[in-house]
Amino acid sequence: MMDRTAPNSQVGSDRVVRVQAPLVDSVSCYCKVDAGLKTVAGARKFVPGAKLCLQPEIVPHGPRIRNSRRERSRTQAPLLPGLPDDLAIACLIRVPRVEHLNLRLVCKRWNRLLSGNYYYSLRKKLGMAEEWVYVIKRARDGKISWNAFDPNHQLWRPLPPVPADYSEALGFGCAVLSGCYLYLFGGKDPSKGSMRRVVFYNARTNKWHRAPDMLRKRHFFGSCVVNNCLYVAGGECEGNQRTLRSAEVYDPNKNRWTSIAEMSTGMVPLIGVVYEGNWFLKGLDSDGQDVSEVYAPTTNTWSTVSGGIVTGCRNPSISLNGRLYASDCRDGCKLRVYEGATDSWNKFMDSEHHLGNSKAFEAASFVSLNGKLGIIRNNMSISLIDVTNPVSSIETNSARVWEAIAGKGQLKNFVSSLWSSLAGRSWLKDHIVHCQVLQA
Repeated sequence: MMDRTAPNSQVGSDRVVRVQAPLVDSVSCYCKVDAGLKTVAGARKFVPGAKLCLQPEIVPHGPRIRNSRRERSRTQAPLLPGLPDDLAIACLIRVPRVEHLNLRLVCKRWNRLLSGNYYYSLRKKLGMAEEWVYVIKRARDGKISWNAFDPNHQLWRPLPPVPADYSEALGFGCAVLSGCYLYLFGGKDPSKGSMRRVVFYNARTNKWHRAPDMLRKRHFFGSCVVNNCLYVAGGECEGNQRTLRSAEVYDPNKNRWTSIAEMSTGMVPLIGVVYEGNWFLKGLDSDGQDVSEVYAPTTNTWSTVSGGIVTGCRNPSISLNGRLYASDCRDGCKLRVYEGATDSWNKFMDSEHHLGNSKAFEAASFVSLNGKLGIIRNNMSISLIDVTNPVSSIETNSARVWEAIAGKGQLKNFVSSLWSSLAGRSWLKDHIVHCQVLQA
């Protein structure tokens, strides 16, 4: 047999010719040459002629495929040891809302469960969802802060700070969509002027998020929610045309704003209420004259209105169970109800327990809380009235608890207000800007 390396037969030549073995073109898989090789490209560095790997767990020229969701569900730990997941969820949905933030810290599966819609849709379907009152208040230094009141435990709950753009904003709107998303929109920043910005707070995750900006900058405008769509109209803006006629609507399902019909007269709304699916607005035009209009979402039309529904309506007011209620005194202890048949306002109730005419006891907002009419006052007191039995009213401990929290220094924005109150000075510069109810 001849050697692969042999001297040349020519005389006087010392050169050596090396004969290279031919490459083997194999179809076998070479990925097992090294356990650390995860791609064919890596195998080719060590084994010439490596072909496409036929092993399903190895992807050519790419990372390893993750296990499918079905495979993960077979291997992941149960929500509660010893129980199937459906029974575990049936247990978890009964945990009080105040403990939900702690539940998210248990494990990733619990966090994913409580961050999705399925968990809260079950709570709502089974009547276990809890409503909290969210109060946005302006301190005497102009700063905006907010807190939530838990009526079940009679406690005020801290919340993440409002976004920086709204920490000192004026004339911004506030509304709730889908029961658990609180939107702040528009307004005027003291340094930047009118804004189109829109942000929303998710009560289920306790976090703020951005939403699409409005089509037009505006502040001190009117807003309402009809069929889970957010409507805004009128207001002011910097420029030649200060009083606006334009209006727009935000549909959360489409996640976009759309222009709607303009009002016949530019207006800065002062009173707005939804009754029988129509939006009634009363305010001032550019000349300071009283104007009133009504918007019909079904036909996308505005029309002037001068009936008793707008002439007799006062702030605060609310549409509850198909009826329209309004305050008949400063502290909200007297209520009136609108009768559509006679287009008039009639006395509804008088608790005969008047708190006084000071700014602290002024009724700032009416809300619907657990089927009852809630009266929210500037001193953070909350009264609940059962409109089906107006004789009975419930006074919560919200005001006393609020003062106790502020006295301990847990809410720094209101410490100065508390000391001023103790010193005999009124809370003239502290007032509620917006108040809403969120469900989770």
